[in-house]
Amino acid sequence: MNQAIQFPDREYWDGEAQAVCFPALVNGFQVTCAIAASTLRARYGEEQPALTLFTQYRWDLEEEAERAIQQEQYDPHGWVWLS
Repeated sequence: MNQAIQFPDREYWDGEAQAVCFPALVNGFQVTCAIAASTLRARYGEEQPALTLFTQYRWDLEEEAERAIQQEQYDPHGWVWLS
């Protein structure tokens, strides 16, 4: 893992976005990463709460988010969305 990108264990459910959001610290700055509940369920084919799925597949999702950050795949609000 790139030492300049770290993922603290502070994920949370965003009801408005219907997504699990999780922070990444990039060179000391916080970036919000997110994945929609529908995306989690489509990928992993399970009817579990989105936070449960995120926790179960955390390492894979953080690796994906790390690649997206390195490729500067930010939305207009500065978020990184996994799709």
